[in-house]
Amino acid sequence: MKRSLARTNAYDDGTGMWPLPEADLREHGFRFTIADVRPTRDVRPAAVAGLFYPAEPEALRARIAHCLNASGPYGSDGAARPPKMVIVPHAGYEYSGAVAAHAYARLSGRRDPVKRVVLIGPAHRAALRAMALPGVDAFETPLGQVPLDQAATADLDGLAQVRRDDLPHAGEHSLEVQLPFLQEVLDEFTLVPIVAGEARPAEVAQVLVRLWGGDETCIVVSSDLSHYLPHVRAQLVDRATAQQILEFDARLDPQQACGATPINGALLAARDHGLVPRLLDLRDSGQITGDLRRVVGYGAFAFDPP
Repeated sequence: MKRSLARTNAYDDGTGMWPLPEADLREHGFRFTIADVRPTRDVRPAAVAGLFYPAEPEALRARIAHCLNASGPYGSDGAARPPKMVIVPHAGYEYSGAVAAHAYARLSGRRDPVKRVVLIGPAHRAALRAMALPGVDAFETPLGQVPLDQAATADLDGLAQVRRDDLPHAGEHSLEVQLPFLQEVLDEFTLVPIVAGEARPAEVAQVLVRLWGGDETCIVVSSDLSHYLPHVRAQLVDRATAQQILEFDARLDPQQACGATPINGALLAARDHGLVPRLLDLRDSGQITGDLRRVVGYGAFAFDPP
């Protein structure tokens, strides 16, 4: 029986991986516990709507539209084909939504639209060896449900580094926050959601290569950059990290990016396929909040077909 990931009403003290990147969320009355996994229905419901992004559909669409409009006209780079892969941040929309929008704007309005998204991000709330696929049929946001590509997920079941496990997906925000953007810039699409724990870059790359496909498939890698450094120091570290990414240097560590594991594997696959990397935006939370003492870095990257 497939299982649904049910949401609870409790919140855990924040670690900066939640919507307020510098603050201890206990000061805001939030506590969080990973939701129980109950065999009730075949949908993973939204877990962080109202925290990382608006829970009301119209308010959510308005927030996304604001972020996209601020990034410039859709498809403004003039590329004939959509990016094959993007790296985008996953903080609350008020912090990193404008950065992520620089990548998502380049997926919209294409003649040959993306029909499948391979979405991979780090595990924040559950200890995980290797990579986890959920057992549900769809992921849900306030904008509706996104069906999973069941054939693609089944094709990964034979890999030793992949397992079926709903629990890492239950409270994981790194994947969920990308879905409303994708729902707004794409037409109908299917999803392959992967939470990455401890895995070697080559293991991640093997999974992504198996799912590579053609222009109909886009790989979305979810990661923030440095955490809790002073603004000036964070700028230096994040610029160095961005340069590593642009040079396909797959040796990032978790201090540089919480999604170092999926990024490193994605860089190997992108290099082997001859993708062309571009830095679209790079900033940190201090430039948004004005608090420069402890910031979180955000970057948006696109990897174009050769």
